[in-house]
Amino acid sequence: MTKVVFIASPEGRVGKSVIAMGLVEALSAQVKSVGVYRPLVRTLRRDEVTEALIGLPGISQGFEEAVGVSYDEMSADPDAAMSLIVEKFGRIRDKFDAIVVVGSDYAGALSSTEMNFNATIAAHLNAPVLMVVSGRKDSPDAVERTARAAIGEMMGNHANVIGVIANRVDPNMLTQVNEALKGIDPTYVTAAIPENRVLAAPTVRAQFEATHASLWTGDPRLLDRESLGVLVCGMTLPNVLDRLEPEFTLIAPSDRLDLLPGLIMAHRSATFPTMASVILVGGYPVPSTINRLLSGTDVDLPIGFTSTGTYTTAERLFGMQGTMTSSARKIEVARRTFAEHVDVEALLKSLDVARASVRTPLMFEFELMQRARADKKTIVLPEASDPRIIESASILLARDVAHIILLGEESEIRGRAHLLGFDITDAQVVSPHNRVLIEKFAKEYARLRAHKGVTLEQARETLTDLSYFATMMVHFGMADGMVSGAVNTTANTIKPSLEFIKTKPGVNVVSSSFLMCMPDEVVVYADCAVNPDPTAEQLASIAVSSAETAEAFGIDPRVAMLSYSTGSSGSGADVDKVRAATDLVKQQQPQLKVEGPIQFDAAVDPVVGKKKMPGSEVAGQASVFIFPDLNTGNNTYKAVQRTSGAVAIGPVLQGLKKPVNDLSRGALVDDIVNTVAITAIQAQMDAARASQQASSEAQPAGEGDPRLAEPTRQA
Repeated sequence: MTKVVFIASPEGRVGKSVIAMGLVEALSAQVKSVGVYRPLVRTLRRDEVTEALIGLPGISQGFEEAVGVSYDEMSADPDAAMSLIVEKFGRIRDKFDAIVVVGSDYAGALSSTEMNFNATIAAHLNAPVLMVVSGRKDSPDAVERTARAAIGEMMGNHANVIGVIANRVDPNMLTQVNEALKGIDPTYVTAAIPENRVLAAPTVRAQFEATHASLWTGDPRLLDRESLGVLVCGMTLPNVLDRLEPEFTLIAPSDRLDLLPGLIMAHRSATFPTMASVILVGGYPVPSTINRLLSGTDVDLPIGFTSTGTYTTAERLFGMQGTMTSSARKIEVARRTFAEHVDVEALLKSLDVARASVRTPLMFEFELMQRARADKKTIVLPEASDPRIIESASILLARDVAHIILLGEESEIRGRAHLLGFDITDAQVVSPHNRVLIEKFAKEYARLRAHKGVTLEQARETLTDLSYFATMMVHFGMADGMVSGAVNTTANTIKPSLEFIKTKPGVNVVSSSFLMCMPDEVVVYADCAVNPDPTAEQLASIAVSSAETAEAFGIDPRVAMLSYSTGSSGSGADVDKVRAATDLVKQQQPQLKVEGPIQFDAAVDPVVGKKKMPGSEVAGQASVFIFPDLNTGNNTYKAVQRTSGAVAIGPVLQGLKKPVNDLSRGALVDDIVNTVAITAIQAQMDAARASQQASSEAQPAGEGDPRLAEPTRQA
């Protein structure tokens, strides 16, 4: 798994880039490849922090793939911007062994909500957060309060904080700030980094630009050196010399050029500090004698002229801060400062254990698309007369998620798509009136249903139902799966599959599950759409199928067989049915983590679970919830969906030999797109299982991988 760390701050100008550079270097010594990502930047054309990071040794990455969206895009449509951020991150996630994500700089108009936006990004990327706060506060307590507030907002958005660093701390407060941060949480990696003039210093060039100064004399290459401070020379030369500090920029009136010879001598002297530059203000002309004097002198000190006055120039320079550029000096100082004050080993260890706890709906949906497009399958959509289906088809094709077959007359379907403004050029349109296909399907249907007395003529009549026609395409392998139900009922969608697709070996009932995308995790609810009152045997089959569904979508199955009683505390027909079903699951799948009967609160709440069922691997941490009947399951999933904001993806039909999935007649376009992706993934799993089974059957007994001889779980 790629290591990811998100460097966030509650305000701008805290020096996140210093921390980022230190982390890149530390990670580069541990893994083969390190990438960087900036989700939110001022402009997608240029970002100094990104450019500096991708210019570090060992980083092989282009600017375009290292940035997400601009502030303008975020302001215009936050939801679309967030989706694009996640999508762009997904493109680079598997390219690197580690990725350092650097949060925004609070440079936009929405700075009041920026912290929340960063927290949401961190949660969607499932990236543990290293919080960086400004150490330039009045007291260590103020630094601690800022850190606690920022951490609280991160945790409120389901982001996982692993540490906090106070940067640019007054060196006199370093010990106290360190102690204050350690008191926040003993599990956090904490550090206090002292203020360093070099890292915050602007370049002389930036100072010249800010004051509209032009270079009069001196070495232009020295314009890119840092200036560590500003001194206004409104005094005689001896007093100026007494106040000189290393690498300062001096502001002097241009009618006091008598200062220049002494300043140049001091700059070149080994007994006075070296200066960064001199800016002459006021715009007075240079006397010819001064020009003649300096023309015979080798002057490398940059000296500039500006027409602005002393006050205006000083106002623009005092407090001016530089950015972390590709300056070799700044990079080296940043690395050294980070290494000296941060416990790098502890920080890297925290990254190893910090992930895999958060899975947001947006990231889960992105993962669905990624998995589906990895091995594209063909999905037939029989209800092409519905505008939602045409729009969904256009999205799926644009995202390259699956090959799409639409049922209908080609001119009619493509004409409707054109009028609606959707591109379905790459879709295959199949006429349900195609005589060759009707005859082929009718003969097969009559053969399969001969025991029910179905004649060829009756079969032809049945195939006028598009659900039957599409399901027969799946049966013949013309499509890998079908999605229907936007117009038709659930019964109409499932019935053809039950008649001739049939269930998988070992499965005695077709059931349904919903992938419930909570704010910070994805769980499975079943059965919420098909079986009104399942028997104990059927309930056990539903549990096994649902566990397989969970595994198929990256969820570790911990199955809770729900009832109104936990353990052996209750009795009655309903709870006895759940108890019997649980026993059957344990017999059929002894390796599966399953508990029942168990109440919902004991299944989801660790405190309640520990109290009611101590020592259980399921109680308090269930990921698959099996409801005792349809009434309970359907109402619960809808209640959770409507009251908690969870995204319910499904229903996912379970137990069929080939994937057929049902839609709600109120399904939104996003629901349809997700269901098609799920169906494609199910088809991938079925193909992989069939390939494994064929390989196992072809392998002589006693040879090859011994794991192939073990019984595999049936869906």
